[in-house]
Amino acid sequence: MSNPSQIQFPKPMIGFAAYSGTGKTTLLLKLLPLLKQTGLRIGMVKHAHHDIEMDYPGKDSYELRKAGADEMLITGANRCAWIHECSDPSHEPTLEETLALLNPERLDMVLVEGFKAAAFPKIELHRPSLGKPLIHSNDPNIVAFACDGEAYTPNLTLPKLALNDPEAIAIFILNYFGLKTSNIFALHETKSA
Repeated sequence: MSNPSQIQFPKPMIGFAAYSGTGKTTLLLKLLPLLKQTGLRIGMVKHAHHDIEMDYPGKDSYELRKAGADEMLITGANRCAWIHECSDPSHEPTLEETLALLNPERLDMVLVEGFKAAAFPKIELHRPSLGKPLIHSNDPNIVAFACDGEAYTPNLTLPKLALNDPEAIAIFILNYFGLKTSNIFALHETKSA
């Protein structure tokens, strides 16, 4: 499953490697509820290529952060939000640094969107219509290939999944980590019937 050269996390972790516009977020919006119905507590890490603002001018948290708080923690009955100001804009946090912010005791699995150059298990998402190159031929960390059509994939020894079948992808992920799939199997069988 994993090897020592890969980024390690105490819980199962899998990413989705694809070029922009392939549908990573769209797939994850469908996968998360499927995985949640098995009882898993899912952590999500998403890499952003732009400046992130979680609050806005006029909100106390925004004004306090802009006034100089290096870290801002907002807590309420329904959720907590933590904002950390990165002091060196030339250093983008690595996946390892980002994972260090998660509490593995509160999670059963972590899904990662982005960080496609990092060494950890990933599913490649591919849409031939976008005309982008394949990733798996240069990345030994790709564990499966999800495509929306019959893409030319020379020497593909990876499991091939249908990109537009989130249930099958969820089943693959659960099987990959040796986790129970019964709830999703029932849903997938009902959908296929």
